[in-house]
Amino acid sequence: MAVLGMALVAGCGQRYGDPEPYDSLAQVPEKLAVSGTTIMVGDPAAEVTVHMYEDMRCPVCEEFETTGGGQELRNAVLRREVKAEYTLASFLDDRLGGSGSKKAANALRAALDAHRFAEYHEVLYDNQPEEEVDGFTDARLLELAAQVDGLRTPAFESAVKTMKYRSFVTDSEHAYETVGTEPGKGPGTPTAVINDVRVPEEIGGVLYEGKLFGELLQAIRERPGEWLEYKDYQPPADPEDYGY
Repeated sequence: MAVLGMALVAGCGQRYGDPEPYDSLAQVPEKLAVSGTTIMVGDPAAEVTVHMYEDMRCPVCEEFETTGGGQELRNAVLRREVKAEYTLASFLDDRLGGSGSKKAANALRAALDAHRFAEYHEVLYDNQPEEEVDGFTDARLLELAAQVDGLRTPAFESAVKTMKYRSFVTDSEHAYETVGTEPGKGPGTPTAVINDVRVPEEIGGVLYEGKLFGELLQAIRERPGEWLEYKDYQPPADPEDYGY
């Protein structure tokens, strides 16, 4: 498909005049979007925006973040080429029982107060429990917070234990649901929207191939107009039209 072909002819190297990269995630700017439901990470001037819709209990999100395109996304953020946005869903709690998604989303919002969202987000996915286990308990979230320098403070512990950001969690779930095509149902996680264009399901596998995802981000940065052509993309009605 032509949309995936964008990645395969991407250029390489840093462009003249590009800003100096960040040394670590601890240096990367973080803030809550005006909507109050999305956390923004990266240089505000970055030309490419990758908006991720995730549920912290979702094993496919974990695949993206740990072995798929997630590392390429973080690297692009560090290079100041891309800014990332995260809307945290929590529908798996209702589907599977428990409260791990909600508790993790609340804890991540609390981590933003300490400017440690991106680091903590990475730690949580590196230590994601089995989907059915509902392992993101208060105790586990606090234990994992100790892996992030400066995060486990009395204020953070209180926010985790009291679900300080319960309204953020609820509103973020609703924001996720509005992206779906059915009332009250989101599009599935992870969903990636790059420069306001959702990655088509037909090439959704690119999210789990780190090299290809990185090449796609680079191609979109170099030729943004071509990517925007896919904003209203509709797949062919007949599978034979795909050419394979």
